[in-house]
Amino acid sequence: MPVLDRINEHFGFHQKAIGLRAERQEVLSSNIANADTPGYKARDFSFSDAMQQAMEGSRRLPDVSLALTSSRHIPAKAHSTGGPETLLYRQPLQPSLDGNTVDMDVERVQFADNTLRYQTGLTVMSGRIKSLQSALQSQ
Repeated sequence: MPVLDRINEHFGFHQKAIGLRAERQEVLSSNIANADTPGYKARDFSFSDAMQQAMEGSRRLPDVSLALTSSRHIPAKAHSTGGPETLLYRQPLQPSLDGNTVDMDVERVQFADNTLRYQTGLTVMSGRIKSLQSALQSQ
C-alpha cells in the first residue's frame, strides 16, 4: 500500500467527522438565526447516522435552488457536496403561537456541544499531524 494511501486512511475518519461537525454547525446556526421567523421549523441531523453514511461513502444531497418571490431577487442554486442524507425536524418542547419551533435554550446547548466536539476533532487531528512530522524529521 503506497504511503499516501495509508496517510489518507489514517486521517480519513477525523477529516469526515470534522466536516460533518462543520455542516451541523451551519444547520444549528440557521436555527438560531431564524428564532424569530414565524413558521420556521428547527432542523438537525443525527451525527452518528451521518458519520456511518460518510464512512460507507454513500451520501449526496440533491442540488437546491431558491424560490423567487420577487422579480428583484437574485436567482441562486446550491450544489451539494454530500451533506447528511436527511435533515430532521426538531420536536418543540413548547410550540409557539406563530409556528416557530426553535427553542433557543436547546439550540444554544447543541451549538456549544457541537463546537466543543469540533474543536476536539481539530485538536486530535493537529496532534496526529505533529506526531507524523516529528517522526519524519527524526529519520
